[in-house]
Amino acid sequence: MQAFNSYITCPKPSPQASLRLFCFPYAGGSSLIFRTWASRLPNNIEICPIELPGRGTQMKSPPFTRMEALVNAIAPILLPYLDKPFAFFGHSMGGLLSFELARHLRKEYGKKPVQLFVSASRAPQIPSPKPPIHALPEAEFFQELRHLNGTPASVLENNELMQILTPILRADFAVLETYVYTQEPPLECPIAAFGGLEDQEVTLQELEGWRSQTQSSFKLQMFSGDHFFIHSAQSLLLENLVKYLKIITYA
Repeated sequence: MQAFNSYITCPKPSPQASLRLFCFPYAGGSSLIFRTWASRLPNNIEICPIELPGRGTQMKSPPFTRMEALVNAIAPILLPYLDKPFAFFGHSMGGLLSFELARHLRKEYGKKPVQLFVSASRAPQIPSPKPPIHALPEAEFFQELRHLNGTPASVLENNELMQILTPILRADFAVLETYVYTQEPPLECPIAAFGGLEDQEVTLQELEGWRSQTQSSFKLQMFSGDHFFIHSAQSLLLENLVKYLKIITYA
């Protein structure tokens, strides 16, 4: 593994690993949401959660508010880590970010992931049907966060914590809500899309839309839970990730 970079965390370094899995969090999330994954996946998979600016080891860096700027910042830092086969996993905002990173790496550096996992993420060519929330007054913004169910009530009621979290959340939602899809050839790697059966934010049809973004195979799998099934159905999600990654690493 190359020298440590604060964008890229690696809780359980594995120099002998045959594949690196880069994990991208949802809006407001940090690399910590993937902290238990390293011990749940085979030793030949090296988990590399991405720490986005404004949180964790990147706490002092201002968060980005535009997708293009975020992709341009992350891509060159990823390059030294792409010396072996790699895959991307992204949940919600992380799904869209990993997709745009895959396209950018292909265009600028000729690097391609062997698999893209998108979780609770609307296909990029489908605009959100909901009005933007990133610039709402505080009370209305918090109401929307409660509706999304991703921020615990204890956090929403903690003024000090919310003073730290709100700028990060607003920036992340700005990244999503100002995103404009541009047409490019579909990715060469397979795409697996995961969804929550009770998710009110991303529909089955919006997940199906990912099919047109790959020239390879597409699979869609639904799990019990809402938009944050990544936590409530974690064991089942990881079981399925292992199945897909075994196919890749032994292909």
